[in-house]
Amino acid sequence: MSIPSDPKLLLNEARAGNRAALARLISRIETRNEDTKRIIELLYPLTGRAQVWGITGPPGAGKSTLVDRLIAKLRSEGKKVAVIAVDPSSPFSGGAILGDRIRMQQHFQDEGVYIRSLGTRGRHGGLSHSTKEAVLALDATGFDVVLVETAGVGQTELDILKLAQTVIVVLVPESGDSIQVMKAGLMEISDVFAVNKSDRPEADKLVRELVANVGLNPHDEHSWMIPVCKTEANRDVGVAELLEQIAKHQAYLETSGKKAEKTKAFLREELVDILIEGLKSSLDSVLATDGGRELLDQLYRKEIAPYEAAKILSGRAG
Repeated sequence: MSIPSDPKLLLNEARAGNRAALARLISRIETRNEDTKRIIELLYPLTGRAQVWGITGPPGAGKSTLVDRLIAKLRSEGKKVAVIAVDPSSPFSGGAILGDRIRMQQHFQDEGVYIRSLGTRGRHGGLSHSTKEAVLALDATGFDVVLVETAGVGQTELDILKLAQTVIVVLVPESGDSIQVMKAGLMEISDVFAVNKSDRPEADKLVRELVANVGLNPHDEHSWMIPVCKTEANRDVGVAELLEQIAKHQAYLETSGKKAEKTKAFLREELVDILIEGLKSSLDSVLATDGGRELLDQLYRKEIAPYEAAKILSGRAG
């Protein structure tokens, strides 16, 4: 079956369950051109139904195994699940280095599961604009839950806060004590803690430290108290309890009005990304002209200072 090239037909095919069409749709979002703009215009009115969960934490914490277990439980409830696995981009190709997580391969033949690896695209380890818009595409094409798993490095932990409604921070006893957790900023972004590989020594100590730190955060009766769950993803222990806490957080978002706040924060980031992307494209075009090259030469010869050159460049790009 041929895949339509027209964005509207492509979106319709993806919404009808055509996985090849969905893969092509996301790939075209990644191209970052006028085609991307048209696709987002078509799918945006169809968004707003999916739950978006972020899974983050240090490398080796067992995030992929935990995601695999979460998928299985969500599928047993009849929910359609999509996973975006965010990997560090190749500095040469811009593509994801790690590829689709091997541990999730058991779900590849399941029509109710879609898994895609995306690179950070040079955003200093942060989430790319493509990743955020891929989430919109998965929302629009009928997935109930979209899981965004980060590689656990760089800026992604902070970016996931702006994208996901519920952020699950996965830790292991070897991650260090709670002071290190607080230094990493994970107390600020976490909605649910999962202490994975909790059969290991020091697991209970880490749980106690996390619970104590949660209690030290300012809160009142209307605040969300971050739960700390013990899991052993390899043996499917504690995953059902983790899902219960995620469901409670989703309910809290609805009743507290926080979901609307998070959605507006995401949309603000979307607008900023669009404007920055457009400005960068314009600046690159100007720098490629004879005038742009001469400006760089002047800067190199120190005939002009960087801020003055930037002002001239922005005027030409505008």
